[in-house]
Amino acid sequence: MATKKLGFIVRTLPYKTEASRLAMTHAIASQTVEIYLEDGDMVEPVICFVGDGVLNCLKSQQAMKHYGITSIEQHIKNGLLLDMKLLICKEDIEKLGIKEANLIMDVEDIGGETKAQIVPYSEIQKEMDSVDHLLFC
Repeated sequence: MATKKLGFIVRTLPYKTEASRLAMTHAIASQTVEIYLEDGDMVEPVICFVGDGVLNCLKSQQAMKHYGITSIEQHIKNGLLLDMKLLICKEDIEKLGIKEANLIMDVEDIGGETKAQIVPYSEIQKEMDSVDHLLFC
């Protein structure tokens, strides 16, 4: 049995680019690749939000109102609902003055149990070092 770890590092703002949305979509879709693997093999995605990318995790985004596009908020909730590991850089939310209460941290309202984690960048670096494939967005 082998586990392929996939790391998605989101550094871009949530609007005017598709990078963060594509990272979430690929991370969620990566779990379906298991049907092509040998018995017992697994895929484990981890998504990390760093720098301006932490702004993707804000609650109550109004992307449709301001830009005519859907928010990434539901993508993040879908990832948590699928028990995906989601890390948010502690130093970056502090630098931007964002409080944990303003972030999408869980999906208990729709039955999910996995919670996002606010971690120091050193923990994100450890994740990057441990993955088999790494994508920066």
